[in-house]
Amino acid sequence: MSVIREDFREILRLVRPGARVLDVGCGEGELLELLTREKGVEGRGLEISPEGVSACLARGLAVVQGDADDDLDYFPARAFDYAVLSQTLPQVRQPRHVLSELLRIAERAVVSLPNFGHWRVRFDLVTHGRMPLTHSLPTPWWSTPNIHLCTLRDFTALCDDLGLRIEACAALANGSPARPIDPKRGLENWRAESALFLLSHAEGQTAPRDVGPPKSDLFG
Repeated sequence: MSVIREDFREILRLVRPGARVLDVGCGEGELLELLTREKGVEGRGLEISPEGVSACLARGLAVVQGDADDDLDYFPARAFDYAVLSQTLPQVRQPRHVLSELLRIAERAVVSLPNFGHWRVRFDLVTHGRMPLTHSLPTPWWSTPNIHLCTLRDFTALCDDLGLRIEACAALANGSPARPIDPKRGLENWRAESALFLLSHAEGQTAPRDVGPPKSDLFG
């Protein structure tokens, strides 16, 4: 049996059984399959790669091809209990828009991302003067899909700006067990190699009025 990625293990812990889940940027469907098998979720996926969509369909998963930057707009409000975006936010063209859309179409969002404020990243930049290579940032600058890297401080500031509440956060580092943290503590901006957030709208905040087509138009 394959080893479960630690971020997947934490997502599995956070998502309640039987929930409606949209996995955005679902790749070949490993997480969606895990959630379906272990939590009995009603899972859907959105994936930009044709190869990824084909792999998901081969697993029997309900996945459509689409781009998070453009196609989340077509989902109706509150169509899902959770929208998951695992290690994908730095790769989208409009991170602010995508994050807003996640919390429009779902009651909660689970978002994980590498932390560009991690001490090893800072050390490499200071000592070598080059873009760092780490466990969470393993690809050279000239071939990385990441176009909007950020620190924990950057991300929490964006959540505040959008009126989002951080219900829980865990630090992840090189396969170690997830560690619950307060992401607004300055020390964690140095310590966390990557982080996973459970987000919802702050009290009194509501999602924008839905303007998308019916969900059946997207998943037939």
